[in-house]
Amino acid sequence: MKIEKIDHLGIAVNSIEEGKNFWTDVLGLDIETTEIVETQKVLTAFLPIGESEVELLESTSPDGPIAKYIEKKGAGIQHVAFRVKNIDAALDELKEKGIKLIDQKARIGAGGVRMAFLHPKATNGVLVELCERD
Repeated sequence: MKIEKIDHLGIAVNSIEEGKNFWTDVLGLDIETTEIVETQKVLTAFLPIGESEVELLESTSPDGPIAKYIEKKGAGIQHVAFRVKNIDAALDELKEKGIKLIDQKARIGAGGVRMAFLHPKATNGVLVELCERD
């Protein structure tokens, strides 16, 4: 498996409107796209920075993973996403190495990206996402 780059940092926020102020007003970044991902119960907003992005994540449901994350740990960095060329091969390699995965197979995330999460117990407490873009 070859990691190409950090694709994005996922930041859990109570609301996109509230959370964007620092990123847009203070740092001068622009929100390029927003999207609701129904399967993950989340509203996303992407702010490009060079070849990477910041992804703001707002829960659309009290029982969604972002709402649960904020309840447990508070707002802040929720995950780091690494881009790979072939996510299927990467997941197979990680399984062979005994790495615990949340997603055994890639699923579709915001922007149609194929993605999968590794379990934080296998990554020293960091929620790691692998993603593959066309």
